[in-house]
Amino acid sequence: MIDYTEGAGTQYHIGLKPGDVGKYVILPGDPKRCAKIAKYFDDPVLVGDSREFVTYSGTLDGVKVSVTSTGIGGPSASIALEELANIGADTFIRVGTCGGVDINVKGGDVVIATGAIRMEGTSKEYAPIEFPAVPDPMVTSAIVMAASKLRADFHAGVVQCKDAFYGQHQPELMPVGPELMYKWNAWKELGCLASEMESAALFVVGSYRKVRVGSCFLCVANQEREKEGLPNAQVHDIDLPIRVAIQAIRNLIKMDKDDKWIEEYFG
Repeated sequence: MIDYTEGAGTQYHIGLKPGDVGKYVILPGDPKRCAKIAKYFDDPVLVGDSREFVTYSGTLDGVKVSVTSTGIGGPSASIALEELANIGADTFIRVGTCGGVDINVKGGDVVIATGAIRMEGTSKEYAPIEFPAVPDPMVTSAIVMAASKLRADFHAGVVQCKDAFYGQHQPELMPVGPELMYKWNAWKELGCLASEMESAALFVVGSYRKVRVGSCFLCVANQEREKEGLPNAQVHDIDLPIRVAIQAIRNLIKMDKDDKWIEEYFG
């Protein structure tokens, strides 16, 4: 591959080099969320700001950790994951927002992905469509434990990933509207919890790169509850899933050090 940095020794898009990040990295989409997440670190330092990729590094429980924004969608998320893996990161938790699909998912709830529907384009350049987009089971367990410990209202299950935000919210205006609505109804019938834009790509790229990836989200609102005339609160404060991710990283640090966590959580 061509060295587009012309010998600079940094990753072309994220602008970072080995040693800049820890092995554990939280991945929000919005660059502005990085500073909010880094406030939960000990001694956070801004180490990178390139394009949509903002990175802070600090420590949790004495272990180096980082947060890097990915921008919106699978293409930029896959770039972030590839380049962070190139410089030593191997455990990732995506934190973001989603829209509810299942009628029981309410605004303000936390959704934890146990799999992702690959209705996006990035993952298709890595794997045939028959290959499933699934998170790492240990990372997912750590997230579920964290949500339970924080007493969050959470749901764990399959999420749908797409490339077009407005294809979800205004499918009737799209030239392929009938196809979009047919598939949306199928996802509902199959128990899909929520819709977002990055996890399918991250899970498939993580499988390819042999790194661990998991995801949790804030449900902002649920358009299906709106259609049914049910209460549909809008919640935009993402602090709860951030705290879930921070606790999940703490869990993983402990889990990676020894097996005593099994007795602690399961008796």
